[in-house]
Amino acid sequence: MSANDLLSCGIDVGTSAVKVAVVACPEDGPERLLTTYAERLRRRDPLEVAEACYDAVLAQAGLRRDQLSYVATTGEGEVVGFRTGHFYGMTTHARGGLFLDPEVRAVLDIGALHTRAVLMDERAKVLSYRMTSQCASGSGQFLENICRYLGVTIDEIGPLSRQATAPETCSSICAVLAETDVINMVSRGITVPNILRGIHDSMAGRYQKLLASAGAKGAVLVTGGLANDIGLVAALRDLAPDLDVRVHQLSAHAGAIGAALWGGFRARRLQRRGRVARGGS
Repeated sequence: MSANDLLSCGIDVGTSAVKVAVVACPEDGPERLLTTYAERLRRRDPLEVAEACYDAVLAQAGLRRDQLSYVATTGEGEVVGFRTGHFYGMTTHARGGLFLDPEVRAVLDIGALHTRAVLMDERAKVLSYRMTSQCASGSGQFLENICRYLGVTIDEIGPLSRQATAPETCSSICAVLAETDVINMVSRGITVPNILRGIHDSMAGRYQKLLASAGAKGAVLVTGGLANDIGLVAALRDLAPDLDVRVHQLSAHAGAIGAALWGGFRARRLQRRGRVARGGS
């Protein structure tokens, strides 16, 4: 790292996991991602997990707390006491998505409770966004509930969904109705792959409408934890052939990366203002 690098950390406190990222923001030149870290909450105190993740990511980067110029939170991170500032999720996912894939002009953030489509320009300024309603049938939490009922892990659902030969239609209106559908499917002997692909198709249908409503065109990056679900991404690509649906290996960390980048940007501006103030005094 250069002596002129300003270091910033982003902490994304979600409903089911905490993601953390550290970036270096040089005086001149592009920002660099140094490292990322994540842990699932598993019914633990989000504040304790956030602090543990913060220490873990600093250890990975070989840094001390006092070397950071800014600690930015997003998601539910307003409760983190050692933060410097907080940023809204739509802005952090837009900034993080653009950093991971400079060609995209929209992100689809699929979280545990909500999904949102965000359009941005080449500077990550949010131009438009749409969010799912309060019903959870398009969320990660709903999918986890279905997995528990079917006896599969969240990591298995993508590959299983891709094995489907005759996907079974599932309700896309309500989580309760969808879960009832699944119970009926199991009693009728529908295979797990066909059930999961039906659920993925239902969720993808909601996402396609969300993206269309937001005005998404061209390349779209899927962010959030469900970006790792290859079955869900495949279903979305099938239902939205006019869009270039993309995934990055760090898509789940987009919010934390974006928070770190916005934190670094704000810290650099404050630093420059301080120089001007001292120079004029």
